[in-house]
Amino acid sequence: MVRWRRGTVVEVVRRWTGTVELVVAVDDAATSVRALAFPELVGEPEVGDEVLLTTSALERGLGTGGFAMVAAVPGRLPVTAEDADEAEPGHLVKARYTPLQAMVLGVDEQESPHHEVLRDADDLAGMPVVVADLHSALPAVVAGLRTVAPHARVAYVMTDGGALPAWFSRTVDELRAAGWIDGCVSVGQAFGGDVEAVTVHTGLLAARLVMGADVAVVAQGPGNLGTGTRWGFSGVAAGEAVNAAAVLNGRPVASLRVSQADARERHLGVSHHSLTAYGRVALAPSDVVVPLLGGELGERVRRQAAVLGAPTGRHRLVEVDCDGLLAALRAAPVRLSTMGRGLDEDAAAFVAAASSGVHAARLIS
Repeated sequence: MVRWRRGTVVEVVRRWTGTVELVVAVDDAATSVRALAFPELVGEPEVGDEVLLTTSALERGLGTGGFAMVAAVPGRLPVTAEDADEAEPGHLVKARYTPLQAMVLGVDEQESPHHEVLRDADDLAGMPVVVADLHSALPAVVAGLRTVAPHARVAYVMTDGGALPAWFSRTVDELRAAGWIDGCVSVGQAFGGDVEAVTVHTGLLAARLVMGADVAVVAQGPGNLGTGTRWGFSGVAAGEAVNAAAVLNGRPVASLRVSQADARERHLGVSHHSLTAYGRVALAPSDVVVPLLGGELGERVRRQAAVLGAPTGRHRLVEVDCDGLLAALRAAPVRLSTMGRGLDEDAAAFVAAASSGVHAARLIS
């Protein structure tokens, strides 16, 4: 299940919020690997330190980014509040019952200063909630939103279908630094956001009532699990996020996963992931944004999306013109990449996500 390796840090490559990228020389192997460490969990690695690595996903060629993961820095353990004889608030445990389970202060728990605000909270007051399958949609959604409402406050609600640590995402760090998002709420088993919450429901309420968001974007963290089956993919949770937004009196906006370049027929045009999550899992109606892409691809997307609307589906289909969105995407402060493809390789993927941001912005403008 877990492949362990020992190694020595030979280079600290770069840092971003909560994360250090390293080059580690692996013991008993004539090789070095790229590795990521989360100092709050494992300690602060420095050149020359011995580290323990887990390499299962790397050796199988899986995962986002091609990294080994630092499981421990035995000679440099992190300092905790308990070590300083201070009481550390919070009893919300995430990545539960794993060796690296993290105890955090949940925004919704009793020790939180926001507990009273959230205790009986039950209403998003019509806040648009853009739901997307892949993490790569996040910057594109915000790029589209900013073409209409550049000063809107945006919160990212990160679910636990992909990476669990929000620190893993350089996209989140760079969007926050650029002022494109106002914060990240990590929900479920995900952790490391600006705010922690138990469920998507309290995460959305925290986005609205604690962060003051005008719009929330819900998507899994980096990475995506799929099995080539109808139901075996992590993005099925997008349908549940639609339900959560609706039950809280939000305005769910369903962003379609679209591709013009995926070699797999089930993902060409509108992905079967979107058709299943929104068509079968989402029991509440949402605004399904259909990008007007033009040409043969555009017709394919419109035809595939049609099953989600009346008379066969429960959703409202909203067509959005895509003029100007490519330019907006090229101005994004982060690198755009989805399933290993950039903007030039699969523009439709990003334009479709951006169009959902346009629609969400129009709901608040």
